[in-house]
Amino acid sequence: MDFITDRTFKGIDYTQQKLPKGEYEQCTFEGCDFSDGYLDNQHFMECTFIDCNLSNANLAHTVFKEVVFAHCKLVGLKFEECNDFLMDFSFKDCDLQLASFYGLSLKKQEFDTCKLIKTDFSEAQLIAASFAHCDLKQALFFNTDLSNADFRTAQNFGIDPEQNRLKKARFSKEGLHGLLQKHDIQVV
Repeated sequence: MDFITDRTFKGIDYTQQKLPKGEYEQCTFEGCDFSDGYLDNQHFMECTFIDCNLSNANLAHTVFKEVVFAHCKLVGLKFEECNDFLMDFSFKDCDLQLASFYGLSLKKQEFDTCKLIKTDFSEAQLIAASFAHCDLKQALFFNTDLSNADFRTAQNFGIDPEQNRLKKARFSKEGLHGLLQKHDIQVV
């Protein structure tokens, strides 16, 4: 496996040609298209993805360590198929619709201004996670540990307090209806 460091990959279409297998460290991928492609068995350490499309890419056994995704389209990704050893990434202004974080341990995970519509967080450990300005419409939370998570500026979420751990999680008064949906209570 090749070791690639401090390189910038700009505007490359990886839907036709596969990203060469390697360990990518401190690399930047800008405006690249990986949609429906193969990113399996890759190693990304301290890398940044900007304005990239990774929708429906195969992430099996891929390592993401200290990776930043900014303004990326990540629709349908199954992050639970990644190598979870030292998994660490953050998302800023990303489209993560239909993505899955099933069963992952993502303490202090940061989602900032992301579309998390129909995203699966079942069985995940999201202790102290931040969902700043995120749209969580129809996102799935089941047996999820959301202790100390911050939902104060999140919107459209529906979280059942009886099915999830919410100890010391933070919500705005406007977000209370998202905790009471199953009871069909109207908060005015």
